[in-house]
Amino acid sequence: MRIHDRPSPNHDPRPEGAAVDMLVLHYTGMRSGAAALERLRDPAAGVSAHYLVEEDGTVFRLVPEERRARHAGLSHWRGREGLNAGSIGVEIVNPGHEWGYRPFPALQMGAVAELCLGILARHPIPARNVVAHSDIAPDRKQDPGELFDWEGLAALGIGLWPAPAAPPPEEEARALLGRIGYRTDLPLPVLVTAFQRHWRPARVDGVADAETRARMAGLLARIEA
Repeated sequence: MRIHDRPSPNHDPRPEGAAVDMLVLHYTGMRSGAAALERLRDPAAGVSAHYLVEEDGTVFRLVPEERRARHAGLSHWRGREGLNAGSIGVEIVNPGHEWGYRPFPALQMGAVAELCLGILARHPIPARNVVAHSDIAPDRKQDPGELFDWEGLAALGIGLWPAPAAPPPEEEARALLGRIGYRTDLPLPVLVTAFQRHWRPARVDGVADAETRARMAGLLARIEA
């Protein structure tokens, strides 16, 4: 795929010994792709990602993959924090929930898929570590949200989609989420909402109903197979 270089100054070396083992997908949450690209390259803003994907499928490289970009912020997954150190961040242009959240165009999703497959070919990133910003910061973030085609990406080998499963008891929901990778010290509805945005997008209400719990169990079946 053709990638356009638009270097950002907002990066630094990865910590010594830090291997890239996570892929974090975001939406930009700004009024336009141009505005997002400007912000991600603004030294005063101090934020960045490795890539940005426009709605027409244009891909920009902002930070080399071997460098640490600044996209995850305060973050947690599978007992680790400070996830910029070992992750690659991809920003996907969409106005987000604040500015008129809308479906991601087919051209854009195709470019995201091709980009992600290339990243996964270059780095030993396990499928369970292909995550949303909302997964690693569930109390702060909603992106890329319930309109993002996670199921379609999983069908291509990018991340995971739950297997069919029976719902475990309601009292096991928090423990299941912890085994998946979420931090468990937040209110349960916050964690369930983040899970639903990724793995049960038809219902995002923070309620751990039977179908949501079944999907938690089905995802763990994929992870622990």
